[in-house]
Parts: sequence; C-alpha cells; structure tokens
Amino acid sequence: MPTTPATVPDEVFDALAVGGGGTKATAYLRAAQYGKHLLLVRRVLDAAREADHPDTGRVEEAWWALVAAQETDPPSVAATLRHPTVGVWARRTVLALEGRRREDPRVSVLASLAAAAALRAGTTLRIEVPLDGPTAPLVSLGRAVVGGETGAVAEVADGRAVLATRDREVAVPTDPHRDGPGWQALRRMEAEHAGHRLALLLDDQDPDRMPGADIVARRLTGPEVDHWRAVLWEAWEILVEDHWTIAEETVDTVLTLTPTRPADGAHTSATARHAFGNLGLSTPPEPVALALTFAHEVQHAKMTALWDLVPLTLPDDGSRYYAPWRPDPRPAAGLFQGVYAHLGVAGFWRRHRHTVAGARAERAHADFAHWRRSTLDAARVLAGSGRLTPEGERFLTATDRTLEAWQDEPVPTAAAEAAARGAREHLARWLERHGDRSGS
Repeated sequence: MPTTPATVPDEVFDALAVGGGGTKATAYLRAAQYGKHLLLVRRVLDAAREADHPDTGRVEEAWWALVAAQETDPPSVAATLRHPTVGVWARRTVLALEGRRREDPRVSVLASLAAAAALRAGTTLRIEVPLDGPTAPLVSLGRAVVGGETGAVAEVADGRAVLATRDREVAVPTDPHRDGPGWQALRRMEAEHAGHRLALLLDDQDPDRMPGADIVARRLTGPEVDHWRAVLWEAWEILVEDHWTIAEETVDTVLTLTPTRPADGAHTSATARHAFGNLGLSTPPEPVALALTFAHEVQHAKMTALWDLVPLTLPDDGSRYYAPWRPDPRPAAGLFQGVYAHLGVAGFWRRHRHTVAGARAERAHADFAHWRRSTLDAARVLAGSGRLTPEGERFLTATDRTLEAWQDEPVPTAAAEAAARGAREHLARWLERHGDRSGS
C-alpha cells in the first residue's frame, strides 16, 4: 500500500478516509493546525521586519510578550493562539505584508494576542493594542468599549487587565467570558450529558470570524443566546447518546460558533478553510438540526485540516461537476469536500432513523436513502474526473467502500421512493439551469 506523506501517519489518514477517525485523528489534525498558527504568527513578525513596517517595534514587543507568557504557562498561550480567527488574521496580514493582498496589514493585532495571553498566563505586560471602531479587542476573550481614535493601552498584571484611552477605562472582569461594565465578552456555549462536556465560545465580534459568510453583524441579545444554549444542550444529548464518534470529534475540532444569516429562510452552516475550529451557522431551529450541523461541518473541518497537509486533488483546471447538494457546478476540490461532508450527513441519518418513530423516522429513513445514494454517485463522478492526486485516489477508495456498504441496508419502500424522487427533481433543476455539465 502506498504511504501518505510523512506529515500524516497512515493510520490517521486511513481512519479519516473511511469517514470518521475518532479522537486520535482529530487530535493529530488539531495539533497540526496549532503548528500552522504558530508558523503564521512568527511569519507576521518576520514579514513586518522585511517590509520595514512602521509598527514593527510594537510587533516585536508583542512577540517577546508571547514568549514570556509561553515560558510561564504554555497552555495559556495555546488557548489564545488556537483561536480560529488567529489563522485568518495572520494569513491575511502576511499576504498583505508580502504584497500579495491589497489591504493594510493589521500587524498590531499581535499586541492584542499578547495581552490576551498575558492575562491568561498571569504575566505582566503594558502594551498598546489596536482599536476596532470604538472597542479594544483582546482576541479570544472579548472587547472593551473605550472610545478613542488610534489605540488603547492594556495594563496586565496578576491575572487582571485594564484597557484605557483618554476617553475611558475598562477593567476586564475576573471571568473574561462574562460581560461587565464596558466589557463585551465572547460568551460561553456549554453543554453536558452523561459525563461528556462540550465547551464552546460564541464569537459574534471578531471581524475575521467567518470570511466570506453572511454573518450577523451584531452581538446576539441575551434571549437569543439563551435559545442557542438551550438547543445546544439538547443537541449535545442526541450526539452523546446516539452519535458518539461525532460527539468526540466535535469536542476536538469545534471551538467557536458564529451566527450567520439563513439563506432564503432555510437553516445554513459553513466552515472557513483558514478558521479551523469555527463553525458558522444560522439560528438553530431545533436540536436535531444542530446535531446534524455538527455531523456535517466537523467533516468539513477535518477535511480542510487534512488538505493543508495532503492535497487530494490536482490544481484547478476549470473543470466543473454536478453536486447533488448544490445549485452550481463544483470544482473537483469542492466536490471532494462535499462528498466527505455528506458522508457525515448520511451517517447521521443512518443512526438517527433507529432512534425516532413515526413521521420523524420516515423522514430520517428517506434522508439516509437519499444521501447514501447521492453521495456515492458524486464520489463515482469524482473518481472518474482524472483530477485526483494518488493520495486523493486512496482516500476516495476508502470513502467509496463505506458508502457502498450502506447501499444494501434496508429502508421502507416509501422512504426509498421519496429519496429517488428528490434526487431526480434536484438533477432536473440543475440540468435546466446548467445543461449537461456534470463532467465538463
């Protein structure tokens, strides 16, 4: 059997390919993404020096503050730098510094990271942090409403922090994930069932939280947050009871939730490639929908993290393909992502149909029948595209075996007919819009 590149152990690669992977695989991917963040943050410093950026001195000061926090309390620095928006910010900043992106590089955000890490680690630091409008953010914690024009001074000592401008001074609460006077926290989203705990943050603040998504451009209100928490609690119970692999992988891969707007009134969700750990979603209508969202988006998160290490398709040559879950033709890489995500969707319905009764069971059977067949069909199109790397062929072969094994599992006749009808209708609409471009 051909081996994967040295960066990914065969057992991790193969476990992911069949559809799951479990905590061993997700722990590996999480560590790789943390390494990516470390390299990007260091590259911000080096690129600022190379570009002779006017804020290089502050960047160097922030870097050495991070080093000091790391020497005192490594987990505190990790908790700060793992935050999903760090990867987005650092990558954009590096590209801007290198002249490959037309925007002002926001190098001074590194000072906000340093202040957040110092607060967590209990180290002492006095540093100017940048403003975002009238607020001074501490990345991964929250933001202080301080007014001002250019920046705020963060004074950090003994696990406490104060942010101040000439207009106002705000003390960060002892628990920075709780709101306080002038302090807007990244609020906790937690759930626990049968001894299994999920601890997330609601990121409805950071400008880098979900690139390309139609985000809700405001903080959620208290009643809105209460709704999210209530639905999360029940969704977590569903996952722990009936979908334990998804539950384990969710703990390892999801750190934050970002509210987005629904599309045409329908619940939607998304992940962003360079924001590993963040899940964007519209207001979850009920627990099963949220549990399914985790099953879907955790697959995307695993795939994007793996793709950073092992490209599974060749560079895009303009070819586009039919995807049974999209209205538009997809490139091979996008189709691969969709196959893997909908393998997770089919797997969710495969289990869920045996945990409910009546109309809910009928719907679950129909969804399982639809997604097992449609995902297999898409995988076959991808296999014949000629756009896979050797690693992609190996991965897809294992994925295909899982989907093929599910085809013989019995479903009620009505569910099978509903699934077939839905697939035909989707394809007909797609062909009416695009013609026969399934492999063009």
